[in-house]
Amino acid sequence: MGYQRVNVPRLSDEIMRQLEERILGGALKPGDRLPPERVLAEELGVSRPSLREAIQKLAARGLLQSRQGGGTYVTDQLGASFSDPWRQMLSSHPQLQDDVLEFRRVLEGTAAAFAAQRATDADLVRLDALMDALEQSYGGADLAAQAAADVAFHLGVAEASHNILFAHQISSLLTTLNTHVKDNIANLFNVGPVSDELLSQHRAIWRAIKERRPAAAREAAEAHIDFVADTLDQLKTEAERRERALARLAHHDTGR
Repeated sequence: MGYQRVNVPRLSDEIMRQLEERILGGALKPGDRLPPERVLAEELGVSRPSLREAIQKLAARGLLQSRQGGGTYVTDQLGASFSDPWRQMLSSHPQLQDDVLEFRRVLEGTAAAFAAQRATDADLVRLDALMDALEQSYGGADLAAQAAADVAFHLGVAEASHNILFAHQISSLLTTLNTHVKDNIANLFNVGPVSDELLSQHRAIWRAIKERRPAAAREAAEAHIDFVADTLDQLKTEAERRERALARLAHHDTGR
């Protein structure tokens, strides 16, 4: 009986796997610069040629980008599916808004439920800080700051879910939708004083996660998206009524 061949992975492939795990897990985020080659090789306990080969393979996959004289950086390739052409499509086709909110409802409801089950103490500390930042942003009139704090909070919930795909997909989606979120906030504030209601909804998500109540976390996240969708529908209906009223007035004026 013959022996089976023992397959030993190439060192560069193992280095590549470890770097991929750091990217997938969020330890290395888009835009982050890798440590200098000498430092990283020492940290991993490998030779610089093997490390260089692994980096070249990851660059070929589009996960890393080497800049001449400027180091090696993590790209946003994992989220590219939401970057183009979705950003332009969402700007050009407002009717996609309902689909976007429906998609967010499913993703973020599930992520919140997982976060309530899986969040570590460090995750909860981070969510506390993100909630504080969100409250502070709503105390001002800077819509860009409010949108950024809103995105950061929802991203924090996604990362606390400890599901790599949820974290990356929601991160990519919300980054692409940053302008969409800012526009939604501006529109919502045109439909009466809703900032207190929005903050209350975010607090409900936050509390349910801290209290380890997955069903309540899911319901709170879904209720938040439902509120946004219903309020924007109300704004759309009122805008259509105004347009019809203006059209009637214009018709009467030209008929005189």
